[in-house]
Order: sequence, then C-alpha cells, then structure tokens
Amino acid sequence: MPFGFYMIMAAQFFSALADNALLIASIYVLREMQSPQEYEPLLKLFFTLSYVLLAAFVGAFADSMPKWRVMLISNGIKIAGCSLMFVGLHPLAAYAVVGLGAAAYSPAKYGILTEYLPSRLLVVANGWIEGLTVGAIILGTLVGGLLIKPAIAQSLLGFDFPLIETGIDTVPEMALCVVGVLYILAALFNLKVPDTGVDHKALKSNPIYLLHDFNHCLRLLWRDKLGQISLATTTLFWGAGATLQFIVIKWAEHALHLDLSKASMLQGVVAIGVAIGAVLAARMVTMKSSVRVIPLGIAMGVIVNVMIFVTDMGVAMALMVLIGALSGFFVVPMNALLQHRGHILMGAGHSIAVQNFNENLSILIMTGIYALLIRADVSINTVVIAFGLFVAGTMYMVKRKHEANQREFDSVASLEDTHH
Repeated sequence: MPFGFYMIMAAQFFSALADNALLIASIYVLREMQSPQEYEPLLKLFFTLSYVLLAAFVGAFADSMPKWRVMLISNGIKIAGCSLMFVGLHPLAAYAVVGLGAAAYSPAKYGILTEYLPSRLLVVANGWIEGLTVGAIILGTLVGGLLIKPAIAQSLLGFDFPLIETGIDTVPEMALCVVGVLYILAALFNLKVPDTGVDHKALKSNPIYLLHDFNHCLRLLWRDKLGQISLATTTLFWGAGATLQFIVIKWAEHALHLDLSKASMLQGVVAIGVAIGAVLAARMVTMKSSVRVIPLGIAMGVIVNVMIFVTDMGVAMALMVLIGALSGFFVVPMNALLQHRGHILMGAGHSIAVQNFNENLSILIMTGIYALLIRADVSINTVVIAFGLFVAGTMYMVKRKHEANQREFDSVASLEDTHH
C-alpha cells in the first residue's frame, strides 16, 4: 500500500476514536443531568440526522474539492460540536453538530479510496479501514469508559499545568477536553492525506439541482443488481450495529449487573470481533466471491438470541466477539462491492452519500424504535429476541432476492477474482 493510504488510516482512526469516546462521555453527561433513559439512544439519532437531511449535498461537496480538505473541514466541525457541549449546550444538540461533521467526512473518507487505489485493492483497503475503524471504536469506548471511571477521572482532574489555571473542575469537562485533543490529532493527519489529482466538479449552487441529482443516483444504485444487494446489506448492518451498541449496554446492566463504565468495555469487545472478521475477510474474500458471505448475516441474527441465556461474564465476552466477527466478515466485502458499483455508476462522493443516506436512515429508524421500546418499558430480553429475528429475517430476504437476480442475469461473472 502507498504511504498516503496510511495517512488516510491514521486520520480516520483518531476521528473515529474521538466519536466513540464522545458517545460514552455524552451518555455520562445525560445521566449527570438526570435525563430520561430514552434520551441515550436519541444521541445516535441526533448524530445521524445530518447524514439523512444533507445526503443530497455532502456527496457533491466531497466531489467539489480535494478529499483531504473536506476531511479537514469536517474535523473542524466536530471540534466545534465538542466545544459547544463543553460550554453547556445540551448533549443531544452538541452531538448533532458533531454528526454534521461526520456526515461531511464520510463521503471523503471512503471516496478517496476509489480515487487513490485500483479496484483490485478495494476489498483489502476496506478491510484495513473497517478493521482500524473498529479498533478505534474499541479504544474509543474504552477511553470513554476510563475517563468517567471515578479513580481515573479524579487523578486526571488533579493534574495541572505549571502557572496555568485550566478551569477544568468536573468529569464531563475533563472528558470533553481529552476528546477535543483526539479530534485535533485527526485534523493534523488530514493535512498529510495526499491530493489524488482527480478532477473535481464545481459545486452547484442550486439546491433543487442537487436534490434531483441525488435522487437520480439513489434510484440508479437501487436498480443495479449488485448495487441493491450490497446496499441492502450495509444499510441493515449499520442500523443494527448502532442499535446493538445501546442493547449491549442495557443488557450488560440487566444480565451481568455492570455499570456504564464496565458495560462500555463490553461494547468494545463486540468491536474486537468486528475487527477480527474484517481482517479475515480482507485476506480471504475476493470481489467476485463477496456475495457468498450473505448467509453469515442470517447466522449473526440467530446467534444474537443466545444473549438472553447468558449470565456469565466470560461467556458474554466470547459471544460478543463471535457476533462481531460474523458482522465484520460479511460487511467488508459488501462495502467494497458497493463502492465498486457506485464508483462505476456515478462517482465516489455521490455513491458514498447515497450509501450514507440509506445506512443512516436505517440507524434513525432502528434506534428510534429502540428508544420507543425502552420508553414503553419493554424488557431487554424481548428487545434482543425481536432484534435477532429481524436481522436474520431481513438477511434471508436479501439472499432470496440475490438468487432471483442471478437467475435473470449472472452479474457476478463480471467481477474481478483477484486474491489479496
């Protein structure tokens, strides 16, 4: 891999690390404010709102200038959101600002891969990016959990710079400052991300044109035989993954009697599994064989139901790793296939924006339903069963649709079969 790819990875790592540490810190702030418990999944809903509302514009924005510059601007917006929470803006509103930065960042982050690397390297590049992102999720949730742990929080608050009065006196303020430093590190790596030399389209000022263009791209990707299968799979994965983050915290508190700090560590264990699955997929799955991983999505949904029988911490950790590994192994090839089809059909930035719109609409709907179930006081075991059956059933329907498409026309035959 060229040097520039490692700079892309480093920038992505620190940005994702900060996003996930901030999520745990935001949950802590909500609990300190004694907010209703259904506000916690709403954090994810507010975060993803920009992805959905601005989907028509962020793809065009990402394609209008060098991707490194888009990533730098986006991290600046994230720093602003973190700062607003520090000065007292409600966590839901501040996290929505961070989500605005993330929405602009995503088309650039994935779009630069298709500009910078040949298609034969996309699966392996996605494997590394997904693996690293998941590594950042693991460390981010761990860092967030550690920052709010009383002993560590107090020792950090006791630290002072010579001759400087920081004015940082509370656990939330200290946690937000650490997260802000992580975003600044990400921005510094953005400066080293290479300019790919690709011609950029001037950003159209007419929003009606941009909406029409986005709608055209959306329909184009859903009508493509391989595009629709990979898009359906990744859409489900991100909605399910976001919901599972909150299910694991609630389930760990109920079944294993863990507090938020320790439950967030278990959330990180799921991410370890995703990283393992992502790296294995990058090594074992070619672009041509990517659709063969669909049954693993069905298996993941079925295995999630085992959670309701688990009361031992060791068994819980093993189960979380397995669920994560199955997820990582099937989403990396699907992501690479989707990027490949999108790049061919409409260009990288537009394609990723369409992908983000669908995936984050899924997150909005699934976390919204979860928040309603929690508000209605539905037991966490019932939620787990419904979640598992929904994932397995949806992936089974995707599998049937792909088989029907293949009977009409063998679109898989046109894909490259290079091993990495």
